[in-house]
Amino acid sequence: MTAKVIDRRSIPSQAVESVWTAPDGHAIRRIDWVAKDQSTPPKGSILFFPGRGDAYEKYLESLQQWYDSGWQVTAADWRGQAGSGRLGDDAVTGHIEDFSIWIDDLAAFWSDWKASNPGPHVLAGHSMGGHLVLRGVVEQRVRPDAMFLSAPMLGYFGNVLPRSVMHAGAKLIRKFRGDTTQAWVWSEKPGEVPIGRINLLTHDKDRYEDELWWRDNRPEIVMGPGSWGWVERGYASMDVIFAPNRLEAVDIPVLMVATTNDKLVDYRAIEEATDRLPKGELLSFGKEAHHEILRETDAVRGRAMNGIAEFLDRVFSTR
Repeated sequence: MTAKVIDRRSIPSQAVESVWTAPDGHAIRRIDWVAKDQSTPPKGSILFFPGRGDAYEKYLESLQQWYDSGWQVTAADWRGQAGSGRLGDDAVTGHIEDFSIWIDDLAAFWSDWKASNPGPHVLAGHSMGGHLVLRGVVEQRVRPDAMFLSAPMLGYFGNVLPRSVMHAGAKLIRKFRGDTTQAWVWSEKPGEVPIGRINLLTHDKDRYEDELWWRDNRPEIVMGPGSWGWVERGYASMDVIFAPNRLEAVDIPVLMVATTNDKLVDYRAIEEATDRLPKGELLSFGKEAHHEILRETDAVRGRAMNGIAEFLDRVFSTR
């Protein structure tokens, strides 16, 4: 996929920001690219969800690139982060009572979005977003025609003990420290990014600084660490995905894009999920890539974007 130069620090003229209202009345931001030239039918539609603490502004470059290649494109926040409110006790801690709340939002959003966008319908997500959209498929709450996931959060990095043991430990800490207490120290100043954070996310300094620019210019998207409630419920949600026979029952094509160099999510869990998915594929990177592969250096993200394009072209070539 050959990309034109895209201004990553402005909302593209082809995109429209709006608000979607969940069934319970919660307002969630969305952004849509809809083909204006109706004489050329789009390839289909892509719905993308970012990761924990993310905002869709970070992925404008990739979203615009998919639009330029012929897709209608939509991205949205998750409830409780970016510009879609907070669920904890302060403005920066990422908290959720249970991941099933997000799955309910996903299912309702998917139903509305699918009805108003042409197929084939592709579901995509990064990190926690990848976890949630995969869980939505595993639980049969959504059924896309294909799916691609960037560094999906299918396990936390650094777990040296079985997930069941780590989950039990997180339950105890949650009980004694409280649901909404921050699970890790990020900065002395709430919401301020820590020194060295770039080394977890990307080798590309300019793309990393795009996020800082958006945080300065849209302070409502600023978010810091997750809560102990979020950590513990994350383990519980992983148990749902990896339950016996769940992944084996997913019969849609799924592409995982991941790196062995990831220091935030567990690459081994991504490999396991790929192996268990009947139509799972893995596009793997090494030390040249950190966690945010879609925001990496040109060479790395170019390979990732080309891999996604090839996957979608191949999957839908017979349609």
